Amino acid sequence: MQVYKAFFRIIQHNRSQILIYLVVFMVLALLLNTTYNPPQDTDFTKTKINIAFINEDGDSQLVKGLQTYLGENANLVDLPDESQKLQDALFFREVSYILRVPAGFTQAMLSGQATQVEKTTVPDSSSNIYMDLLINKYLNTAQAYATYLPGLSQGELVDYLEKDLAKETTVTMISNGSLSARAQKSGYYFNYISYSLFAILILGVSMVMLVFNNTDLKRRNLCAPIRSANMNFQLILGNLSFATLTWLLLISASFFLYGSYMFTTHGLLLLLNSFVFTLAALSISYLIANLVKSREAMSAVANVFTLGSSFIGGVFVPQELLGSNVLTIASFTPTYWYVKANNEIANTVSFNADNLQSIFTSMVLVLAFGVAVLAVTLVLIKQRRVEA
Repeated sequence: MQVYKAFFRIIQHNRSQILIYLVVFMVLALLLNTTYNPPQDTDFTKTKINIAFINEDGDSQLVKGLQTYLGENANLVDLPDESQKLQDALFFREVSYILRVPAGFTQAMLSGQATQVEKTTVPDSSSNIYMDLLINKYLNTAQAYATYLPGLSQGELVDYLEKDLAKETTVTMISNGSLSARAQKSGYYFNYISYSLFAILILGVSMVMLVFNNTDLKRRNLCAPIRSANMNFQLILGNLSFATLTWLLLISASFFLYGSYMFTTHGLLLLLNSFVFTLAALSISYLIANLVKSREAMSAVANVFTLGSSFIGGVFVPQELLGSNVLTIASFTPTYWYVKANNEIANTVSFNADNLQSIFTSMVLVLAFGVAVLAVTLVLIKQRRVEA
C-alpha cells in the first residue's frame, strides 16, 4: 500500500492550509451555538389605532351602533369637523383614519339603495386595511339583516349585530419547544459544513493529484513494479478515506454540541445528508484536481468555488432571502440541494411520506451531481491518456 501511504504523507505535508478551513469552521460552529437565540413564542396583542368618527346622519341608531363597535376596536378621537384641523390631525398622526357617515346613509342602506361611507386615511398604512375590514364586516352584516328581515327596527337590528359581532374564536398556538431550538442550531451547523468540507476536499485531493500527475513522476511510476490498476485502486481508496475522515472530523463537534439529538430521526437524516454531500463534493474535487496545473490555481479555485456555491446555495444567506434568478442558477450546484434538504429536516416537526420524499429527492439529486461529475472526470482522464 505504498501509494495509499504516499497519499496521506502528501496530505500531512500540506496540513497547514487544510487546518485553516477546519479552524474557521469550528470557530463558526461554536459562535453559532453560543450566540444563536431561537425565536420565542409570543402572544398576539391587539393594538388600537386612533380614528375620528364624524356622523352627519343625525340620530341614527345604526350609525351609533357602528360608532360603538369601532370604539371597541380603536381609539375614538374627538375632532371638530373642520377641513384644516382634520388634515393637520392626519399629518401629525393624531389620527390614522377619518370616517364620515353622510346624511341619509341609514335610510338609503336599509331601503337597499347604493350608498357608502367616506374615509380619509394616512397613505400606505396597514391599519387602514384593518379598519376597512371592521367597517365592511359591520355594514355587510347589517345589510344582510335588512335584506332578509326587512321588518326589523333599527334598535332590533343593532341588538342582533351586537350579539353576532361579539362572537370570537379561540386560537391555540402549539410550539415544539426545545426541539425547535436544537433543530435550528443543528440545521445551521450542517449548512456551514458544506463550505469547509468542500474547501478541504478540493485542497487535499488537488495537492495529491498535482504530485501524482507530475509528468516525471508519472513516467517513474509506469516503470515501478506495481500495476496501474493497483495504483489507481489505492488512489481511489485514499480519496475515499480522506473524504470520510474529513466528514467524521467535521461532524464530531455536533455530538458534543447537540448530544442525544443527533441520534433522533432529525439528527440521523442530517448526518446521512452530509455524507451524501461528501461523496458529491469528493467527485467534484477529483474533477478540479485533474484540471488545475499549479498550487496557485488550486487555492484560487478552492476559494472561488466554495465561496460562490455557498453564497448562492443558501449557506451564508438563507435561501428564503435569495432572488428567483439566483436560486435558479444555484439549483445547478449540489450545495443548493444539500442546504434545501437540511432546511426541510430542521423545519419538520414530524416526518411522513410526503416530506421524507422531498428530503430524499434532494439527496438523490446531490448524489446524481456526484455521479455525473465523476463520469465526466473519467472521460477526461481517458481522453488525456489516449492523447498521451
